Amino acid sequence: MNTSILWRAACLLLATTPMMSQAQDQPSATSAAVPTAKLFSGPSDYKTWSIGVNGGVLAPVAATGGSNDFTKWKGSAGYGAYVKYQILHFFALRADYVGGKLQADNSKELGNGSLPVRPYKSYETKLNWSGTLNAVFNITTVNWLFRENFVQLYASVGGGLAGYKPTVTRNDNTSFPYKAEDKAIKELIIPVGAGLKFKLSEAVNLDLGYTMYYTDGDNLDGYNYGPNKDKYSYGYAGLEFALGKKGKKQLQWSNPAKVMYDELEAQKTTLAASLDAANQNNARLTADVDKLTKDSDGDGVSDFFDKCPGTPANTKVDGSGCPLPVPEVVKQEEKVVITEEDNRLVREAIQNLEFEFAKASIKPSSYPALDRVAALLKRKNLNLKLAGHTDNVGSKSRNLALSKERAESVKAYFVEKGVNASKIEAVGYGMTQPIASNKTAAGRQKNRRVEFTIF
Repeated sequence: MNTSILWRAACLLLATTPMMSQAQDQPSATSAAVPTAKLFSGPSDYKTWSIGVNGGVLAPVAATGGSNDFTKWKGSAGYGAYVKYQILHFFALRADYVGGKLQADNSKELGNGSLPVRPYKSYETKLNWSGTLNAVFNITTVNWLFRENFVQLYASVGGGLAGYKPTVTRNDNTSFPYKAEDKAIKELIIPVGAGLKFKLSEAVNLDLGYTMYYTDGDNLDGYNYGPNKDKYSYGYAGLEFALGKKGKKQLQWSNPAKVMYDELEAQKTTLAASLDAANQNNARLTADVDKLTKDSDGDGVSDFFDKCPGTPANTKVDGSGCPLPVPEVVKQEEKVVITEEDNRLVREAIQNLEFEFAKASIKPSSYPALDRVAALLKRKNLNLKLAGHTDNVGSKSRNLALSKERAESVKAYFVEKGVNASKIEAVGYGMTQPIASNKTAAGRQKNRRVEFTIF
């Protein structure tokens, strides 16, 4: 292994990323696989915390900074772990720990073909620990083709401390600790890295990365040779485990641009469907009103209830729209006394009178009380005034028409029961004569009524 090999590997990593980012999961906006997180709902709908473990190769060399003070570096086993918090879909903070050892010797020939003349043969540094805090940037999460990626390129940079102990071997094969007191050296380190991450599931990711560590000193190999400070690198593979409630997706894989587009399209479709349904309902309601109120022959009975259409003008008709018989003998009307019992029957009919919602159709539960009033009207030949009223919900014109229709509906019912249509007057007042406040449901219920007045 040498520096050129690592450099070519890093270049290959960067070059393959654009091709790999195209191999992405692409559920449609209407499929069941669409994420549950909504537009602008924030990170609370996603998994943001994760932990990772990894293993790989530690080497006293950096792809962009060359080797240290020995001519031939060696790769050694390394291990690491981290805790990460995803703040935004493209940005996270990660606390890393790395341990292992570093090795190199002077067995590699110089450019002139000779071995270097130096006082030390080799060294081995035990990297007890290194702790760093890194800013991690996801580079390939935003595009307009896919709601979620499953491959992403990331870069990281940060700072921290490393604790290590170098042991140097002389040319006579005797070894000694670099620091006589055998205390660990602690130095500032600057990590700079990049990597590829693969989404295996909503809970597990495969993490492949390479990080270069630049130290603030020349103690890493136990030999101060040349003006440059020491450095080392760690290439690794590991698993990342997302923490959070089952069913939530990972924020780092979310593509906010595509999510926003799909959510807006879904809202647009829903709004268009709602408007279309409202237009259809309005058309049906208008047709129903026209059907109930149209009176082609002008006899006061709508075509819907008129059983004798085409009645000549000024002809008196009954509740069914049929001409009334002409009386042969005019009888003097007897004086009628309206008793308290009669008034009670009328009040009971008013209290029990109910209509279908927003219609003039009388509910069957109202028939018994109406039948008793019809019998009273026929028995005593009473006159009846029907006054329809509504609450203030809806337009004035619609409420006026509805109150008139309901009064007419009650009149038609009495006529069908044998009451003389000429003895019944049906009028509508709409919402102009409330008896209670329209600001409450109870008040509006009282205002939706048909008042009976017998005389």
